[in-house]
Amino acid sequence: MLSRMTERVAVLSDIHGVLPALEAVLAKPDVRTADTVVLTGDLLAGPQPVETLELLRGLGDRAVWISGNADRELVELHRSETGADGARGGGQPAPPAIDLWAAGQLNAADIEFLAGLPPTARLEGGGLGPVLFCHATPRNDTEVTLVDSRPERWSEVLAGVDGDVRAVVCGHTHMPFVRLTQGLLVVNPGSVGMPYGRPGAHWALLGPGDGVALRRTTYDYAAACARIAAESAFPGAAEWAEEYVHARNSAEDALAAFGPLDGRDG
Repeated sequence: MLSRMTERVAVLSDIHGVLPALEAVLAKPDVRTADTVVLTGDLLAGPQPVETLELLRGLGDRAVWISGNADRELVELHRSETGADGARGGGQPAPPAIDLWAAGQLNAADIEFLAGLPPTARLEGGGLGPVLFCHATPRNDTEVTLVDSRPERWSEVLAGVDGDVRAVVCGHTHMPFVRLTQGLLVVNPGSVGMPYGRPGAHWALLGPGDGVALRRTTYDYAAACARIAAESAFPGAAEWAEEYVHARNSAEDALAAFGPLDGRDG
């Protein structure tokens, strides 16, 4: 687990290869001046994976990278297609077409980089004390937790967190929230590139005097869709951008889809 001392922290999650949204966030003064930019996974599975990776690499030593399930799956898809890990097993659901396409855009060095990303990182500071960053939950990159998940669910997924940790920052569900549970502050910054509920690039700022600030950066969505359609070689880029850049999926739609996955009906 990576550990680092820091002060002001910008958290960007679930970028999903949407370059215009990422550019809009990186242009914000609070991101430009942040000591650390934590990238909590699902970074490249989208219409502009190579360009997004290049821009993120430009953050240099300020960036703390964390693997998300989509990053792991891009590695698996790429290796499967190139024969490195053999064919995909029978009975597995077909991956989204855009994920399969994005995996093919990355070269071997990019894939090895993604494969080496850690599942968690720990930062000391940010005005909150020790903070643990992950993609979905501290123990798993696909588990679902929501703002209204049962206390028992939170107890289960946070059980292995070190006792001195004061906050957990996660992504995965593309919906921002801040919640106090099990003695921990839990923060989800939402999604930069595939927001649910309302359009905009969602992110978070942690820092002295600020505590936790959920941020939403607006940008020209129509221009972004046109640019993605023009610049991406993914055959369905225009339709994909129209749905996700404009946030056509409501928060209620997302909660209805994710709710059964957090064990509330178990």
